[in-house]
Amino acid sequence: MSEYLPGLAGVPATQSNISDIDGEKGILAYRGYPIEQLAEKSTFEETTLLMLDGKLPTAQELEDFDQRIRASRRTQYHIRDLMKTFPPSGHPMEMLQTAVASLGMFYPGNECLTDADACEDLNYIHNMTVEIIARMATIVAMWEHLRRGYEPPEPRSDLSYAENFLYMFTGTEPDPLLAKIMDVCLILHAEHTINASTFSVLVTASTLASPYSVIAAAIGTLSGPLHGGANQKVLEMLAEIGSPAKVEKYIDNKLANKEIIWGMGHREYKTKDPRAKFLEKLVDKLLESRGGNVNPLLETAKEVERISEDRLAHKGVYANVDFYSGILYHEMGIPADQFTAIFAVARSAGWLAHWREQLGDNRIFRPTQVYTGEPSRDYVPIELRN
Repeated sequence: MSEYLPGLAGVPATQSNISDIDGEKGILAYRGYPIEQLAEKSTFEETTLLMLDGKLPTAQELEDFDQRIRASRRTQYHIRDLMKTFPPSGHPMEMLQTAVASLGMFYPGNECLTDADACEDLNYIHNMTVEIIARMATIVAMWEHLRRGYEPPEPRSDLSYAENFLYMFTGTEPDPLLAKIMDVCLILHAEHTINASTFSVLVTASTLASPYSVIAAAIGTLSGPLHGGANQKVLEMLAEIGSPAKVEKYIDNKLANKEIIWGMGHREYKTKDPRAKFLEKLVDKLLESRGGNVNPLLETAKEVERISEDRLAHKGVYANVDFYSGILYHEMGIPADQFTAIFAVARSAGWLAHWREQLGDNRIFRPTQVYTGEPSRDYVPIELRN
């Protein structure tokens, strides 16, 4: 009988050369490049192309890719009309999954997906990546206006990916610092090996489903609070605590009751998440630009991290990416229920890189199970049952 490991913990599900984690040292790298270097020197557009093709692009390759994304940001009006029928109270992740799944009806993309050997067309891979990544941000930004009863701004081709997203999201000219921070956030969230949502990409892609269905499946997986939804939970937790003075009692009660402290701990890291370190610096930079005025929420967050580290560092539990991303987005004026949707926009880059990798050596996933049910038995007619 095969050994059963809950959650497939530690079980290799695929081979990949896209990203790597050293959890003991707190290192994350995309295609061998440390995440800190990419966050400091690269852009989301360049990082996406790096993950897709496995190498840093030339200036011309990057320019061509960027221009294709800029030219693909608009969506057909039918999609906007469809979104208008969604209830305004609907969660942005439910909206995003539905809208992305519907893209396949308006922008067909199955022509390469006919058999396991027919999906090596790099132009097809790039075209579908551009179509999806360009419109993911547009859809998330459009929803921020549509759910309030307003028509969304049209995308602009004179702005970078992060700049255009903030412009469409807020309806105002993006602040350069906020645009840079958003660009870095997109890079930091773009990829993270075989997590739950990326595994769903592999499984769905292995059936040769359309890339829209692949990404819709990943969005649904990311929406759970134990995955992408944790950053929203962090803000809810901080609001519940209320002030730094109440942190210690709150944390100790949570630990005594074996309850989750949102934003603390990661299955892969035994030290502080390298993405959290970088995001913490961005929070400090943003506050410095505002004259050092400290939001009480941030003071509470700092105390949560201090107390949690004091109680849990010996177990290898430290702040993860969700802890500081939620705080940073809050400081940028982004509604909490949009945090995970922005996470999905960023992670679509990694998802599509894994989609390409899966198609390159495809075999449909068909894991086995450990059966724990009844042994073979005979059917009993209803009149003879007790």
